[in-house]
Amino acid sequence: MGEVREAVRSRYARAAKQIDVLSASSSPGEGCCQADGPDCGCSGSYSTQELNEIGLSEAVSLGCGNPTMLARLEPGQVVLDLGSGAGLDVLLSARRVSPGGQAYGVDMTEEMLALANANKAKAGVTNATFLKGTIENVPLPDASVDVVISNCVINLAEDKSAVIKEAFRVLRPGGRLAVADMVELEPLAPDIKRSLDQWAGCISGTIPIDDYQAALVAAGFENPEFEIHATESMPGVDGKVGSAYIKARKP
Repeated sequence: MGEVREAVRSRYARAAKQIDVLSASSSPGEGCCQADGPDCGCSGSYSTQELNEIGLSEAVSLGCGNPTMLARLEPGQVVLDLGSGAGLDVLLSARRVSPGGQAYGVDMTEEMLALANANKAKAGVTNATFLKGTIENVPLPDASVDVVISNCVINLAEDKSAVIKEAFRVLRPGGRLAVADMVELEPLAPDIKRSLDQWAGCISGTIPIDDYQAALVAAGFENPEFEIHATESMPGVDGKVGSAYIKARKP
C-alpha cells in the first residue's frame, strides 16, 4: 500500500471509531465533519426528515456536501457511492431507489465497513450493500450502475484520473456522475501539497477545477458542471480550497 493510501486508510480507521461515539451522542441534524476537524461545508445539507427516516445524524458524515441531493435518484435505479464511509449516503440512496433499486458503497477501510453495516442494521435498510475495495478498482461489472455518487473522497486518491475512469466504466450509457468534492481554488503552498496529513484531511490532494474537468472529459464524460458552495483557507497558509458539486454524464 502506498504512503498516501495508507495515510488515508489510517486516518479514516481512527475516524470510524470517533464517528461511532459521535453518532451515539448526537441527534439527527447535528453537524457533520466533527470527527475530522471543523465543518467543511456540509452541515445542514441533509434534511432532518430524511435523517430521522434512517435514524442517523450528520455526525456520521465526513463529507463536503450532499451528493444525494444532486443525483435525482428514482425507484429501480442502481447507485454506487465511491468511498462510502459510515454509509449515510448509501442508506439515503437506498431508500430513494426503492422499490426495485439497489445502492452499493465501496470502501477500503475495515473499520468504516463495519460501522456502515451496523448503521444499515440500525436503519433497517435491506437494499444496500457495502463492498470492500478501492475507488480505483471497484468490484462491480462494467455498465452495471445508473448513478455514481461520492462525498469528499475523490480528492483523497493519488490518481484522480484512475478513479474517474473507473466511475465511467461502471456506469451504463446515459448514466450520471454526481459528486461532492474538494477542489483547489488558489494554489496551495508546496509544503502543504507534500503533507500526507493534509492529504488525508482533504486539503493537499485537491486539484484545480480545470484539471478535474480535463480528467472527466478524457475519461469520456460529457457536459461536466462545477458549482462551488463553500470555501476554506488555512490561517497563515497560501492558497484556498472549496467544496464543489460536480455533475457529468456518460454518453
